[in-house]
Amino acid sequence: MTRPEEGFTELVLYTRQGCCLCEGLAERLGALAAPPRLTLVDVDQDPALQARYGLEVPLLAAADPQGTLRLLPRVPPRLSGEGLATWLDRK
Repeated sequence: MTRPEEGFTELVLYTRQGCCLCEGLAERLGALAAPPRLTLVDVDQDPALQARYGLEVPLLAAADPQGTLRLLPRVPPRLSGEGLATWLDRK
């Protein structure tokens, strides 16, 4: 997993309640050997986020050491374990 000084310090998962894809990605991220610090943001709790992201969830963003968020490409839905860790390192 990328060290904070080399890249992101936290991941933000934009989600909504009842979204099975969102729940699955959160579970896969939490099951990593070195799970990243993860913040879940329910887009339905903020009208601006709901308008911006609509039905595009789950979306994953990485925060750099200064707190700037950068949206990551869509995580392949079947990617887990070491493959998911490698994908994160490359992003």
